[in-house]
Amino acid sequence: MNRIFDAHCHIIDPHFPLIANNGYLPEPFGVADYLATVQPLGVQGGAVVSGSFQGFDQGYLLQALRLLGPGFVGVTQLPASVTDAELDNLNAAGVRALRFNLKRGGSEQLDQLEALALRVHEHAGWHSELYIDSRELAPIETRLRKLPAISIDHLGLSAEGLPVLLRLAEHGVRVKACGFGRVDFPVREALRDIHAANPNALMFGTDLPSTRAPRPFRPDDIELLIDALGESGARQALWENAAPVRRCGKTRRASIDSDAVVPRAIASLPTWIPMDHVGQYLHK
Repeated sequence: MNRIFDAHCHIIDPHFPLIANNGYLPEPFGVADYLATVQPLGVQGGAVVSGSFQGFDQGYLLQALRLLGPGFVGVTQLPASVTDAELDNLNAAGVRALRFNLKRGGSEQLDQLEALALRVHEHAGWHSELYIDSRELAPIETRLRKLPAISIDHLGLSAEGLPVLLRLAEHGVRVKACGFGRVDFPVREALRDIHAANPNALMFGTDLPSTRAPRPFRPDDIELLIDALGESGARQALWENAAPVRRCGKTRRASIDSDAVVPRAIASLPTWIPMDHVGQYLHK
């Protein structure tokens, strides 16, 4: 069985704030739900990504990383007003990336892209992730090439923007091989094209629980990727290419006694952790 770093998953914990996005609120999908789903797949770590419906809340993410353990990292959304001390606290908790959700909102927008992406990279070594339709990449292609560490979610979503995505991959931009049920093109061919442009570009993710996806993640998505890239290429996409993201200490196979651990952890939680209380919560 291949080792897998799940570079894109969501934890949806209703004990923390959820913000309706265009009238949409996701169903709960906690740590125990996630681990039960990925246990048979070979997942040994992953990246928990903040969604539009979680805004700038850090409480759910800190709790998820605590429960998941050192094999997992966080990808968060932050306002431009975030302080260096807050970045330090989040970094200590295992956050490793900043997300710009340009598709659905809930994050800072394009006018803050360079300043904030450069700042978190220089201060904490984080990369920045963009949830964006690839049809909108051309106007910012030059800007993205100048940034030190960028990834694009969900294979860019659209066939129309694939040529720009391939050029960015050639210049070192990473591409998340996730959300296969969200795209409007044949996934197998796109995976091969991106891998050919840059063998280090693709990072596989389950996209669980696939909120709002026309077709949610299926375990055979992994087989599709292996078939498209071959064993060596798949090993890169499933594990090796995520090495910069996995800067999180020793990884371990995901496992948890959900009956014992999750209720105890949830019982001790505050309902929300604002940015200025992150450090206090982290060191409890």
